[in-house]
Amino acid sequence: MASTQINPTRMELTRLKRKLVTARRGHKLLKDKRDELMRQFLDMVRENKALRERVEKNIADANKNFVLASASASVEVLKVALMAPKQQVSLSCSKRNVMSVEIPVFETKMKTSDANDIYSYGFAFTSSDLDDAVKSLADILPDMLLLAQKEKSCQMMAQEIEKTRRRVNALEHVMIPDLEYKIKYISMKLDENERSTQVRLMKVKDMMLKRAHNYHY
Repeated sequence: MASTQINPTRMELTRLKRKLVTARRGHKLLKDKRDELMRQFLDMVRENKALRERVEKNIADANKNFVLASASASVEVLKVALMAPKQQVSLSCSKRNVMSVEIPVFETKMKTSDANDIYSYGFAFTSSDLDDAVKSLADILPDMLLLAQKEKSCQMMAQEIEKTRRRVNALEHVMIPDLEYKIKYISMKLDENERSTQVRLMKVKDMMLKRAHNYHY
């Protein structure tokens, strides 16, 4: 940094020292925030991994049940049976603040409370395999929605961690060293000016003594 860009005054030195104190305090707070975000992010990632494995396994089991159902009934029969669903799910989304990150919270509400309303057909003309397939899909729906919520939360947390990391690095490697350099430069300039002033005062004093007493060293 060029020294001509710095105004070497005591007022500027005081202002920069206050700014340095604020920058160091902000750096510590941001580091603490980054560490806490990372801790919560890792916990969320572990939960997300376990949930995804469970959902994928349940989806695979549901697909097997549908394969068995299609083996015992024609495609047309299955289409007619599943054509007009009786149950309906409404989804609402709210937000929860986690370390200044607004992560989503999904809530579901069924149209009816009857558990048998997931079956949109009569049991007389369909197989039990289709019942198992529909039931397995209905059972994994809450986990699928929770997985979507967790994955979106992980994505938002990762973005906030990266943003906080950039701010910490900017303070640690750019702003704080720059302020320290400016403070050091101004302090050196002020000390140099003070020494020059003292030298000039001493010379003036010598000149005044020579004139007053008319003597030479």
